[in-house]
Amino acid sequence: MKETTTTIDTKQIAQQTVFPILFAISFSHLLNDTIQSLIPAIYPLVKNTYNLSFSQIGLITLTFQMAASLFQPFVGLYTDKKPQPYSLAIGMGFTLIGLITLSLSTGFYFMLLSVALIGTGSSIFHPEASRMAHAASGGRRGLAQSIFQLGGNAGSSIGPLLAAWIIVPYGQFSVIWFSIIALLAIVILSWVGSWYKGYMVNLKAKHGSKLHAVTNNFSRSKVIGAVIILLVLIFSKYFYMASLTSYFTFYLIDKFHVSVQTSQIYLFIFLFSVAAGTLIGGPVGDRFGRKYVIWFSILGTAPFAMMLPYANLFWTGVLIVPIGMILASAFSAILVYAQELIPGKVGLVAGLFFGFAFGMGGIGSALLGRLADSTSISHVYHICSFLPLIGIVTGFLPNIEGRKKG
Repeated sequence: MKETTTTIDTKQIAQQTVFPILFAISFSHLLNDTIQSLIPAIYPLVKNTYNLSFSQIGLITLTFQMAASLFQPFVGLYTDKKPQPYSLAIGMGFTLIGLITLSLSTGFYFMLLSVALIGTGSSIFHPEASRMAHAASGGRRGLAQSIFQLGGNAGSSIGPLLAAWIIVPYGQFSVIWFSIIALLAIVILSWVGSWYKGYMVNLKAKHGSKLHAVTNNFSRSKVIGAVIILLVLIFSKYFYMASLTSYFTFYLIDKFHVSVQTSQIYLFIFLFSVAAGTLIGGPVGDRFGRKYVIWFSILGTAPFAMMLPYANLFWTGVLIVPIGMILASAFSAILVYAQELIPGKVGLVAGLFFGFAFGMGGIGSALLGRLADSTSISHVYHICSFLPLIGIVTGFLPNIEGRKKG
């Protein structure tokens, strides 16, 4: 198999992009995030079954997101030093166990344990999968991350539909059928792990331990400041995303009195829009600069987000499409920008940013659930509509494309 390297010129690297591996990782990301998206998709069902409050729903999301976020930087830091080719398959094993226990859960605390196991599997998956996508990119890092993210966002959009077709009519125990997805992912990720093991052997044999990385001339304080701005942008994106992924079905049911199945279809429309917009950020960032993509993808969401709380059902369905598509282009650009800002720390950066994103989503869901209990679900959407305006801070990011070396 043709090997990739970080030490030859950009045109030669681009010719070595390993698309079969990128597509395999993306498909595995689809399977992983399909499983993850079942958690919020079954909230209306378990809320009624176990008489849960919005605060308890928020705590379930918080438990999952914290388990999925806390370990990610440590996984990334460790694998930067000692790559673990088969860690992805092992992580999916945790997810498989979590799915089985979720299908058998009989109460709130059992559900917390189940989602924690699924979250642990996710914390292992994301940083190392991002590293493998980086290795297979052949220098087209924005494109590689977008392909990787496309699978995850597509999986997130499929989950609500599967929940509407399978879990809502057949009940909580039907979750166990999704363990087949986890088993398929384990097989694919074992194959990807074998490729990555061979890639590392070939790379070490050709270049030894001295691998060249993209560098920049920014001071430590400048890098720290830029990372803080990126984390603020992730806070804005994922707090707003939490309002839509965790509570959009409740919002539609409360305001427009639609059925659970209909609300899941609207959630699918939003998440499918997110998946459709994912491929924009990476390639456009490769060509024109990531800072501009980040700026547009967050701040550009603001007009549509601010109109959403005042829209009727038809216009709600229309508005969530540009919201999802524009917002989706942000993360791939943010992640690759950060990896170029801190060269040589691909796993650490991926773990930090994926972990922070998951953590913000979990904290946001918990806080918004408490706010919904104390006010109303509609009030939550009025408050959250202003979050994309935080995108204005992108203007303070340094123009890294103009300073980096090939």
